[in-house]
Amino acid sequence: MRSRLSPLARLFGAVATLGLVLAGCSSPGEIKDPTPIAGATTFSKLRIGISFDQPGVGTASEAGEADGVTVGSDAKGFDVDTATYIAKALGVPAESITWVKADPVDRERLIEEGKVDLVLSSYTITEDRKRRVDFAGPYFVAHQDLLVRRNDEELTGPDRLKGRTLCAAANTTSAQNVLNRYQGDVALVQPNTFSECVKRLTTGDVDAVTTDDIILAGFAALPANKGVLRVLNQGFSDEPYGIGMPKGSGQLVTQVNQALTNYIADGSWKASLDRNVGPSGYKIPDPPTPGK
Repeated sequence: MRSRLSPLARLFGAVATLGLVLAGCSSPGEIKDPTPIAGATTFSKLRIGISFDQPGVGTASEAGEADGVTVGSDAKGFDVDTATYIAKALGVPAESITWVKADPVDRERLIEEGKVDLVLSSYTITEDRKRRVDFAGPYFVAHQDLLVRRNDEELTGPDRLKGRTLCAAANTTSAQNVLNRYQGDVALVQPNTFSECVKRLTTGDVDAVTTDDIILAGFAALPANKGVLRVLNQGFSDEPYGIGMPKGSGQLVTQVNQALTNYIADGSWKASLDRNVGPSGYKIPDPPTPGK
């Protein structure tokens, strides 16, 4: 039997259908091509240091050695998107970027030895580091947190760390914060990378991994770790991420800060975070103001 709809019902039906169509056509934000920075230093290519083992932030496959550093391919993550945007704003296309492995223990050395032009490697701006390198940014503010095994119901926050064994990568603010805050109360293991820390957590060799919440969220979201590890979401520090470069790079700092300002303003910053860390459930914060 064929039903007869009133004109009003047909109108509401059409509106609902249009809404579904529009919803189906909507897409997340896109990373835009940046506006070139006026008067930017001319680079024909850039060597940029990134993490190779931080899911959602910076990952790459090791592709060999060049000029005494490890170079990578298939680079991706929030830091990689940010670096690519900056490079384009400085006139360097993506294909002219060489991705260099920059573990926390090596970042200052790579900059000082001229092995890289920039470092974007979840690199917290600190006064000690500013004595050795210049920073643009911040372009993100993370918070130090704890990654634990899901079945550990006793470790509920930083106030329950006494007598525990923690793991943090060497030469990181995460490790230094633990030493400053919990000296004598916890044992701290410091391998070169956080991926090694996570491995030790899953095998039961340490009680928790501590570093920035955005990094921990990426590790927790890996298929092998789902249902196994969890982030406590008890942030206890501010970690402003900067872009490291050689001392005396004042003009370049200004130019990169302008590129970062545009990156945030045109929606590319949020689009990158939505794409790279949004699926982990990580709550994306408001952006900082580069140069402050």
